[in-house]
Formats: sequence, C-alpha cells, structure tokens
Amino acid sequence: MGSTIIRLIDTTNEKIGQLGALLILPMVGVVVYEVIMRYIFTAPTSWGFETTTFIYGIHYILGLSYTQLHNGHVAIDIFEAKLPTKKRAALSIFTSLVIFFPTFTCMTIFSWRYALDSWRNWEHQSTSWSPPLYPFKTIMAIGFTLLLLQNFSKLLKDWQIVTGRQGEEKI
Repeated sequence: MGSTIIRLIDTTNEKIGQLGALLILPMVGVVVYEVIMRYIFTAPTSWGFETTTFIYGIHYILGLSYTQLHNGHVAIDIFEAKLPTKKRAALSIFTSLVIFFPTFTCMTIFSWRYALDSWRNWEHQSTSWSPPLYPFKTIMAIGFTLLLLQNFSKLLKDWQIVTGRQGEEKI
C-alpha cells in the first residue's frame, strides 16, 4: 500500500515537472516576440511582460515538487551527511513532522483560500491588459498541494528505511 502511494505521488510529480519544464519554450517565445516588437517595430505589447511573469511563475511553482522528488532543494547537511542511513531518515522524519508539514500545510490551505477568493471575485490584474488572476492563483495552490504530497511520499520512504521495510514491496 505504502509503495503504491509513493509510486503514484512520485510518478505524478515527475510528469508534471517534465511538462512544467516545457513552459520555458512559450516563455522564450513571448520574450523574443516582445523584444522584436519593442526594438525593431517600436510597438511594445501591453501583455508581454505580464505573460512572461505568469508563465515563469507557473514554471516555478510546478517545479517545486519535482525538485523535492529529485532531492534538489538547497539543504545544509553538514551534520546529516555523517549520519548512518537509518539515523538520517529518522532526522528527516522529525524535521518533516516538526517544520515542513506544519508550514506547508498552512501554505497549502491558505493558497487554496487565496485561489477560491480570487475565483469568487473574478479577480483581474489591475493593469491595462487586465488578465484574470484566478487561474494562476489556482495553479499556485495546486503547486503547494503537490509539494505537500511529495514530502508525504518522502516521509513514507524515510519510514520504510527506519523500519527496515525498504524494498519489501515492489516499487
């Protein structure tokens, strides 16, 4: 059961991370278009800068859980690196339960409230282009949810290490 949950979360975040990485392509396209319009035709767009900001924000938020999956977040592991595997996993469980889960559970809950409030008010950016903000705030909430789930997967993996059950189930 634990391995099934781990596999589901990890596979989901792997695929979303790979798709999110592709957002760099339209972002570069928008930047190139904006540069051409601004400097060659002297006709800058009203939407170019905001569009690149939105695309990069989505790229960033969807990359959080992918980075967690691949253990790519910045960590100061001076003491942890010297610990044996089981003690390192136990320390990871402790820090996840004491620091990560309380913090990111709140971040996830409040980001969903933020998104729902934006949908209720049909919130738009207060610029001349005035794009809707609710889809982007929803993606932010999804990103925090995926990060929370990915850390739950890590917690299950660490628990398997601590209890000596790692590798018992097919992953």
